[in-house]
Amino acid sequence: MTRDPFCDDALPPRELWPVMRYDTLPELAAYPPRMNCAVELLDRAVERGWGERTALLATGARWTYRELLAASNRIAHVLVEDLGLVSGGRVLLRGANTPMLVAAWFGVLKAGGVVVCTMPLLRTRELAFTVAKARIGLALTDTRVAADCEAAMIGGRVVHYGTGGAPGSLESLMAAKPADFANADTRADETALIAFTSGTTGQGKGTMHFHRDVLAICDCFPRYVLKPTPEDIFIGSPPLAFTFGLGGLVLFPFRVGAAGVLLEQGTPPNLVRAIEDFRATVCFTAPTAYRAMCGLLEGRDISSLRECVSAGETLPRATFEAREARTGIRIIDGIGSTEMLHIFISASGDAIRPGATGRPVPGYEARVVDDAGRDVPDGEIGRLAVRGPTGCRYLDNLERQRAYVEDGWNITGDSYRRDADGYFWYQARTDDMIISSGYNISGPEVESVLLLHPAVQECGVVGAPDAERGQIVTAHIVLRSGVAGDAALVRELQDFVKAEIAPYKYPRAIVFTEALPRTDTGKLQRFRLRQENA
Repeated sequence: MTRDPFCDDALPPRELWPVMRYDTLPELAAYPPRMNCAVELLDRAVERGWGERTALLATGARWTYRELLAASNRIAHVLVEDLGLVSGGRVLLRGANTPMLVAAWFGVLKAGGVVVCTMPLLRTRELAFTVAKARIGLALTDTRVAADCEAAMIGGRVVHYGTGGAPGSLESLMAAKPADFANADTRADETALIAFTSGTTGQGKGTMHFHRDVLAICDCFPRYVLKPTPEDIFIGSPPLAFTFGLGGLVLFPFRVGAAGVLLEQGTPPNLVRAIEDFRATVCFTAPTAYRAMCGLLEGRDISSLRECVSAGETLPRATFEAREARTGIRIIDGIGSTEMLHIFISASGDAIRPGATGRPVPGYEARVVDDAGRDVPDGEIGRLAVRGPTGCRYLDNLERQRAYVEDGWNITGDSYRRDADGYFWYQARTDDMIISSGYNISGPEVESVLLLHPAVQECGVVGAPDAERGQIVTAHIVLRSGVAGDAALVRELQDFVKAEIAPYKYPRAIVFTEALPRTDTGKLQRFRLRQENA
């Protein structure tokens, strides 16, 4: 089969990779040199006798493992036979959390392609960057959010799904295809997905993860911390384009034969209602949602719920205690990153210490280090360093690769302290990332959009503390001469940002100022803006 070498060539030099540990757990050491993670998670499920078990639930829909396998196989046929996908080719996926999106995700991997899943909230500008960076020539998109995808994929092929079987749609192409497929024989260390994360420079960074990485995150945090069963029903709010959502709603349940509930709109009211309706047992969402859900439980029966997992931003102790008081459930906190693929520090059950993130998940090691990479004493604040079976491999970005990986350790950009019992306590971010309601938002990216508006002379965008969202995006703006900074302009600037990039990134607060704090060399001092916000 013809192979596209792009991903192999775009990997950083091996000497810049973090140390990858596969000898810490027997599950990790047992992975064969050739492996396709879609086959291990889906085909093997049917082979184990789980074919008639529920794999996915959605409003008005129930898919068994056998039905999902058949749909994924048909999509793989379409990709190879009708759309010309070759091994290693990247396929952009765009849509809300639906069974068809999951079927497409597995279909791409079974065909030997590389998944690049994107959020439906992203606009043309953001999608175009992703398309160019990953050199994507093919996209599968929900027809309801196809316009931006079409605009970003100039020169590429875009196929719609969710059209009701219209000619040329994915469903129409699938109709004549068989339900079985000769799966691509991929290497375990071959790129399976490229996940894009916002960066402090304002440009998205693609993180490259192998087939064995996908299995590794299934065999570490869920197996040793969450401990799911085949009877569990997973639910949550994160889009599948977030690796937090991908793991929590699809990969982790599939590893044990459980079911995942897919919500197109995972707002707190919808999430509470769906937990009751689907009798969900395990919930994945951000602290912001857990805070909001505490006030929405009156008259709701969520007694089926037994575990709650939080990530995406630090879990405030007040939220932990409020949730426990209302439901009796102790939230499992965790820290993960797109670079690491999923959670690597956490704790559950009696091992939870409110306010602490937890201890390294089996399979991972973590340290707190100073600027020279030396361990700091317990109780002192330093930079978090971690390594394990997954790690950072940026897509064609040597500068950021050198900044993220030091002496084989992933430096996550978080400040932590470790106590004498080995628990890690989050302190702050060490970069310019804003974490709001679980979303990672790059301040410089928002700045670059605001600077396109004719009223803006210069600006600085940072996070400000917020009781509901953890942080909110706050823009400090110097206006051009003669422009009045009034409420009407605030709304205009907010709407302008919403139209250019994902709406969740817009500045909820705008401060008009005469000048921005800068160094003698003209560099913006964002830390002073953060101090002002605090």
